[in-house]
Amino acid sequence: MIIGLYARMVCRYGCQRIWLSMLARFASSGATFAKAKCCSYPLLLFRDNQDSREERGIRVQGLKAVFGKILKVDLSAGVCRVEEAEEGALNLFMGGAGLAADIMLKETKANYDPLSSEAPLIIATGPLTGTGAPGCGSVDLCFKSPLTGVWGESRSGSDFGPTLRKAGVDVVIITGKAKEPSVLVIDEGRWEVRPWSELKSLSTSKKTESIKDNLGSDFEVGCIGPAGENLVKFASVMFGDASRAAGRSGAGAIMGSKNLLAVAVRGKGKVPIAETEKFINLCRDINRRLISDPGNAVWANEGTIGELARADVAGDLPTKNWEANSWGKGEALFRYFQDNNFVSARPCYKGCILRCGRKAKVDKGPWETPLHEGCEYETMTTFTAYLLNEDVDAAVHASWLCNEFGLDTISAGSVLAFAMDCFEKGILKPEDNDGKALEWGDMEGSFELLRKIVSKEGLGGLLAEGVRAAASKLGKEAQDLAVHVKGLEGPAHDPRSGKALGLSYGVANTGMNHIHPIEGMAWDSGKMDFGLIPYGLPDPEKVDRYGEEGKGKAVKILHDFGMLPDILGFCKFYAYAGVTVDDLADLMAALTGEQFTGEELLKVGERAYNAQRVFNVREGVSKEDDLLPEKILRQPAFGKYAQKVECVISDYEKMLMEYYHARGWDENGRPNEEKLLELGLGHLVR
Repeated sequence: MIIGLYARMVCRYGCQRIWLSMLARFASSGATFAKAKCCSYPLLLFRDNQDSREERGIRVQGLKAVFGKILKVDLSAGVCRVEEAEEGALNLFMGGAGLAADIMLKETKANYDPLSSEAPLIIATGPLTGTGAPGCGSVDLCFKSPLTGVWGESRSGSDFGPTLRKAGVDVVIITGKAKEPSVLVIDEGRWEVRPWSELKSLSTSKKTESIKDNLGSDFEVGCIGPAGENLVKFASVMFGDASRAAGRSGAGAIMGSKNLLAVAVRGKGKVPIAETEKFINLCRDINRRLISDPGNAVWANEGTIGELARADVAGDLPTKNWEANSWGKGEALFRYFQDNNFVSARPCYKGCILRCGRKAKVDKGPWETPLHEGCEYETMTTFTAYLLNEDVDAAVHASWLCNEFGLDTISAGSVLAFAMDCFEKGILKPEDNDGKALEWGDMEGSFELLRKIVSKEGLGGLLAEGVRAAASKLGKEAQDLAVHVKGLEGPAHDPRSGKALGLSYGVANTGMNHIHPIEGMAWDSGKMDFGLIPYGLPDPEKVDRYGEEGKGKAVKILHDFGMLPDILGFCKFYAYAGVTVDDLADLMAALTGEQFTGEELLKVGERAYNAQRVFNVREGVSKEDDLLPEKILRQPAFGKYAQKVECVISDYEKMLMEYYHARGWDENGRPNEEKLLELGLGHLVR
């Protein structure tokens, strides 16, 4: 029986102003739901009759006391103003990439040009950023990607995010276009769009150095390089003395289109915490646990580049533009780096206990390279195995060069591998590249072509659009060589190592991304459970990495959890090191003074994932965009796994449908109305 009526009551989030337009009672289940308008924000209440408001949902009062200051910047008008985040938005999304999804959906129209002046660039921190919580040195950039045309997101570790919060700002929304090359300066509650044409065309390190020399060494800087200024579709934004990249999806091109060369921030305030002593004790306990785990020593000892050896053995090393998933040379490459290039471990922000950053250099030879921070696993793989390059010094030089240019190293290495593949197969000819063919392992030719990509000259201009666009112009045979999902080039992990990764690549809101929201093969191949077994994740020790049954349901849980670092504002590697959803619930309780549960936080992750998917569906994404490139669905052409038939996904369609069903999406990958209503996202129903 359904009964309709109007009533006024207190909503479960504590707001006194809620008008129910409908109350439906299902006698068989004892459940009620209502479409409502709360705090000027449409939402859905869903609860069973026995639950009190104290037992359900996220209480916003404590969260609002510590988070929610938004700086809106209109570069065209040169105007900055601070607003409070909408209470309803904080109820639902909390912060970071979740809150950014809500902002993007409300403040943009379908099919807008990501490089237009009205396109927003959102710089988002989370409630835990800058608090002293483990891994709390994060900043997320959210935008519509010029490379993919869908949801774009890129995280960087550095002191920028914590400093932004200490300056009294949690989120920055940038629109418009400055009349001349400019820098946004945020300084202890004061904001200014400062014309600064002298910075134009400088490398990222030179920009950062000049800004600090002029404004003060205590400023943190996020800047673009020449690639961003020239609107290369995979240009990055560099933080932390130009050593830490928000690399993927092309945020650097967004800044370049706005004539915004950099954002500089100084802040020395304190991030508010409701129960300081309790929070500090929790942080100490978690850090002690992480430090006492002998497995976590690998972060400082090897950094992420240590994965070169392990990934090669596991069949997780994409080689020769994804022709194979192992090379047999990973251990030798890593050992050379350790013995000849590695100088010291370095944290990306003050207070990091894992210290996965690498200070490296090349002392002599054709690729002599100054001491710098870089040489992550992804970078070193894309500039070695992808290209069949055994010269580690050249890969180190590539890491430094891409940082200076402001280029995403993954996409940069990918377009070079794609070009080599096209030259080998005769799709590209020497006359397409000033008379020079690009052969496998040719690093001199690769660096020449990188410079042409940055300046968009000749063949470089084509590759600056990314592999999808380049292949589309070169024809069907080239499209078969272009490894991407939704236009984002494939990162350096191969789904033929563990099939949960293949599904993660297909459905990821950003496109083919290993870290947004999480590396699936870390579970089925790496046997990490992330503390999620109590929340329904199958025990990885009982799961075959090559099995396909049940992977859709499991990946849904992994993704809900993987969203939380980008929502709450901490480094995802801390989740890999042992920070669980229960730890996060305890930290959020002490931060806000209100109780949280792991279930609540996972629901926030699910809600944010669905909101980003709604954004993508609005921009035209469907099931066809969730399919994997044919090249990674083939048997490896050579290497350790060349005869291992079971490493290849045999029924991707079945895995995908299982994931859609677990998500509450229809057969075309659209979130069902019922699911959106359940998540409180009724306002997104179309």
